[in-house]
Amino acid sequence: MDINIQESKLKEAAGNGTDAFLTCIHDAILDAVGGEVTAETLPLLNGEQITLLAYFILREEVMDGGFIQLIHNGYGPFIFLNPFAKAMRLWGAHDFSKLVYKGRKLFEKYGSELSADCTDEAFMALFEQYPEFDDLDDAFIEMEEEVTDIIAHYVDDHLEQFVVVHS
Repeated sequence: MDINIQESKLKEAAGNGTDAFLTCIHDAILDAVGGEVTAETLPLLNGEQITLLAYFILREEVMDGGFIQLIHNGYGPFIFLNPFAKAMRLWGAHDFSKLVYKGRKLFEKYGSELSADCTDEAFMALFEQYPEFDDLDDAFIEMEEEVTDIIAHYVDDHLEQFVVVHS
C-alpha cells in the first residue's frame, strides 16, 4: 500500500524534531489503514511500517505503565512473538533489541498471568507481584530518547519503505 505524504508537511515535522518527524510518518501510516491496525489492515502494510507502528505502541505503553501494562493490554504477542527485536537490531538499536529479548523471556514466563482479565486493583498489584519488570521499565525510560533518535535516522535513511513523498 502506498502511503502518501506531502513533502512540506514532512519537512515541517522534521524541523520540529525527531518525535514530530516520526509522529508524522506514524500518523500517515495509521491514517492509511483507517486509524487502527486490525487483522484486516495489517496485511496492507509492509514489515517496516508495521515495525514502526509496533515501536509507537511499545513506547506509549511502557512510558505510561511499563512492560506489565504492555502485556496486560494484549500487546505481548505482537511485540515479543514477532521479529520486532530483530528488526530493532537491524535498524541500529542494539541495546534496545537486547532489552526486548529480555522482555520476551519474561513474557514467556509470566504472559498468561499478566494478560488475564482483572480489576483495576488487581492490575495495580501486578507491579508488586512481578518486580522483574522494574529493571526493564527503567532501562527503557533511560534509553527511549536515544532509541527514538536511532529509529528516526533509520526511517529517514529508508523513507521510501515507509511513505511516498509528494511535492
